[in-house]
Amino acid sequence: MRVKGNYDMSVDEAERVSKERGWVLVSDTSWEGYEEIPSLVAQGYTILAEEALDQIEELNIDPPTHVFLQAGVGGFASSISLHLSEALGHENIKTIVVEPDRAACLFMSAKAGRLSSFSPTEPTIMAMLECYTPSLVAWRILNATATAFATVSEEEAKDAMRKLAFREQPIVAGESGCAGLAGLLAVAGDPEVRRRLGLNDSSRVLLINTESATDPASYENIVGSTADEVLRNVANHSS
Repeated sequence: MRVKGNYDMSVDEAERVSKERGWVLVSDTSWEGYEEIPSLVAQGYTILAEEALDQIEELNIDPPTHVFLQAGVGGFASSISLHLSEALGHENIKTIVVEPDRAACLFMSAKAGRLSSFSPTEPTIMAMLECYTPSLVAWRILNATATAFATVSEEEAKDAMRKLAFREQPIVAGESGCAGLAGLLAVAGDPEVRRRLGLNDSSRVLLINTESATDPASYENIVGSTADEVLRNVANHSS
């Protein structure tokens, strides 16, 4: 069921209806008094990190030194960050959390040094990341494991989508799914930030695409091709 308003409002409505009808609320965001189920959801996210590490081992390549993770309330980002920190050693992996500059609740929390909400102005095309209050559990983890927090603009997200679509091996990534790459490109273009993060020619960066073309019309408008057309290029490269 669709609810009017943003992500935060939909979470509030889901909680209200669940209490009213005696339902069990399953959400990946958390708050005081509601932490157990989001923590279980977070454990599910760690499969992504484990699969990536397994593939890295199978390919016999060195593990990543940096990971750029897109974030809404932070559930996905915190789970991957914690798992990589535990698997590789906190000192061996730098986590950079990336959010839309129009919905940067974790960035604001990092600046304030405490969990803080973000005041919305206008919607972002990175709709899956359009969250204005961090998950309590996620914030605790990212506050301990994240190296840096960054924001990206609408145009930077669009540019990342096009770069993925028109590479030698094309990848279909939606506006939210490519935010990690958008963050990497933004950091790579700033020599001082790059230096502070130790991002150089010997760095190995892990990115995770979390979304395909979930809004086909928007995808075609931004990229200039449909997802099917981009994927046909994959088949052409493989043949």
